Amino acid sequence: MSAAPTPKVNRLGLEVLNYKGSKTTLCAGCGHNSISERIVECFYEMGVDPMMVAKFSGIGCSSKSPAYFLGLSHGFNGVHGRMPAIATGALLANRNLIGLGVTGDGDTASIGIGQFMHLVRRNMPMIYVIEDNGVYGLTKGQFSATADMGSTAKSGAANALPPFDCCALALRWGATLVARSFSGDKKQLQTVLKTAIAHKGLAVIDVISPCVTFNDHAGSTKSYSYIKDHEEPLHELDFVPFFEDISVEIGEGEIRDVRMHDGSSLRIRKIDREYDPTDRGKAMSALEQAERDGEVLTGVLYVNTSQPTFIEQLEMMDEPLATLPESKVRPSRAALEDAMEELR
Repeated sequence: MSAAPTPKVNRLGLEVLNYKGSKTTLCAGCGHNSISERIVECFYEMGVDPMMVAKFSGIGCSSKSPAYFLGLSHGFNGVHGRMPAIATGALLANRNLIGLGVTGDGDTASIGIGQFMHLVRRNMPMIYVIEDNGVYGLTKGQFSATADMGSTAKSGAANALPPFDCCALALRWGATLVARSFSGDKKQLQTVLKTAIAHKGLAVIDVISPCVTFNDHAGSTKSYSYIKDHEEPLHELDFVPFFEDISVEIGEGEIRDVRMHDGSSLRIRKIDREYDPTDRGKAMSALEQAERDGEVLTGVLYVNTSQPTFIEQLEMMDEPLATLPESKVRPSRAALEDAMEELR
């Protein structure tokens, strides 16, 4: 009788099973499930300790997703649109945690847009994944604020309002890694997620994730067929983790390496256009041109590895607040009396 094969483990000695979650209850074929699968793969392959990850979400189909990955991680499902405030508080209290927010176009661009914008301007160090399907799936498929003007609902009604572009908002107001991908593009989404894990700052990833129940029909601009026909990749992406030493010979001018905070490299290979992902202005121009051309740009739109994070801006101590003893965090009686005296 042959011995059972030894399970494959990552550099922490953990199996991929340690990175999975509960069985999904989303619709079969939902793009959100593909994103969950990519998150499992990326955190496993990067060797991230799942018990040092804090998952955050709000309300919506997308906000159910954290139950389906990283079952050993901490998690908090907040009020609709308020996830950024919860994440900010938790990550300020314990800067050692890797924050992973999973949200939707309604949770971010409608009821939560105010909270999203403050998270962006602060450059809060976390990964913020928008599972963007252009509809409110839990309330029967009404247009969301990211639905393109002129796209049609399953009923045939056309959307008359212009959309918010979450990538453009993130670019303009301070996110230091901005990317767009498609749930059906496994390789690109894996590379983008691994880059976000290695990044120290706010990484906003807008993932077009078709809703198979309400928004996968002719006339939808967020259907599988539309995205496959209109996707315009900016570049080919590869990611070299800091714990792997990979050397390849590539002709001058064909590739660019962006060094991430942990020593990893985002390797960007030019396709057929000159594009500098460190130039925020050019990224905005590219998005505006794509909108005029009816294209969906995917790839890493912008990356900035020099901007200080919110924690650094506050000049907080290196030791996580959550680990400090009461003697350091509790004001003395004299300090409290002085504060009360100032208020009289």
